[in-house]
Amino acid sequence: MSSELFIGLMSGTSMDAIDCVLIDLAEPINVIDFINVDIPEKLKHDILDLCQEQGDDQIKKLGETDVELGKLFASAVISILEKNQISASQIQAIGSHGQTIRHQPPRQNNSAFTIQIADPNTIAALTGITTVADFRRKDMALGGQGAPLLPIFHQQVFKNIQADKIILNIGGIANITLLKKDDMQIIGFDTGPGNILLDSWVQQNLNQHFDKDGKWAATGESNSELLAFMLEDSYFSCPPPKSTGREYFNSLWIDKVLADYANDISPQDVQATLVELTAISIAETVKGLLETGEIIVCGGGTKTPS
Repeated sequence: MSSELFIGLMSGTSMDAIDCVLIDLAEPINVIDFINVDIPEKLKHDILDLCQEQGDDQIKKLGETDVELGKLFASAVISILEKNQISASQIQAIGSHGQTIRHQPPRQNNSAFTIQIADPNTIAALTGITTVADFRRKDMALGGQGAPLLPIFHQQVFKNIQADKIILNIGGIANITLLKKDDMQIIGFDTGPGNILLDSWVQQNLNQHFDKDGKWAATGESNSELLAFMLEDSYFSCPPPKSTGREYFNSLWIDKVLADYANDISPQDVQATLVELTAISIAETVKGLLETGEIIVCGGGTKTPS
């Protein structure tokens, strides 16, 4: 068995599950296996409370949730090892991103910071494997955005490119990496909402975690006036580098937009408009960066039929 075995762990903005991947980094990179582990509803509720500054005694809740999520991450590691009959001693390290509960990128008159939980000490103790975590904060300490994380990986994977290339990841938040064939500089930033507003609106109206296959959105029609109003948000016109998250694009953002818009519109038409908001904000960004080249699309947003 190769000595280049690693495990990657994360839970994204959508907070639907823990993703656990077992990979061999001996070139070419080989994905051996991956699993998804559901987050129990109570734990998900506690995470959302921390994200939205709700509830009392937040420090106690933060500490407890950090450890409980660490235990769940560790159980994902143990499951994938047992499934593939691999011992912990064969794994070089675990890279654990954790779950972001607050991301405050650099802006005027603020102290930039970012917080991810899922205690790596708990993961290391329960699995017996060296665990590397807290990937974002040093970048922010050096003046960066701390997000997105993917661009440096994209550069490594696509380093011998023959054409300009954009890698588009549509998760809860959508982000892009621009790789120029004749320039080693990495450009990466968040374009805005991916699935996060769609999930928030369907949860608010249908009490469902997400709009499966976009079926509810398909019953509505995008409203061009509302879309234009949404696109007036300053985030979309802000030049990169920039990053965002659930702290900004959430159900409160939708409610404020609809209150300011002050025209009646059906919930399903709002959902259809939010789909187009994601698509247009991505498309306009890409058009501003790439005249010719290749676009690779990945992330959970690719699972929804067009």
